[in-house]
Amino acid sequence: MRLSTKGRYAVMAMADLARHGRGEGGAARAVSLGAISERQEISLSYLEQLFARLRRAGLVSSVRGPGGGYRLARGPEAVMVADIVLAVDEPIRATRCVDATRGCMLRGERCITHHLWEGLGDEIHRYLASVSLEDVILNRAGRHRAPIDPPGVARSGLTEAAA
Repeated sequence: MRLSTKGRYAVMAMADLARHGRGEGGAARAVSLGAISERQEISLSYLEQLFARLRRAGLVSSVRGPGGGYRLARGPEAVMVADIVLAVDEPIRATRCVDATRGCMLRGERCITHHLWEGLGDEIHRYLASVSLEDVILNRAGRHRAPIDPPGVARSGLTEAAA
């Protein structure tokens, strides 16, 4: 699984920006990278690199001058976690294949479990694309999901036939 530090830190910083970038009356206010760096314990120089990518992706806008910093380019309910990760990182892949045209085996074939891991990567992306910054800062991420039991498995962990 490859969700790198870049992706995790970018989501942390954007959640901080969403939380602390709300001014009075709901108007967005600029937040300095120095303040985010202190609160989230992320290197300022690393944040500068991440925010350059986030700005190029249109997720944040910069404000110059005294009281300057960054603001979300749109409301936190409209910024999805997957957008943040994709802006700073490569797509989340669970396979070991280097690219879509060549498999991971020595002769370029795909391994026997390729589709399993590819499906997992798709599910991770689908989940991150369903969670907004608003969900993150309100601690709603993942709360609305019912537990999934494999077919034939009861909550106790025994198969239904054995129970």
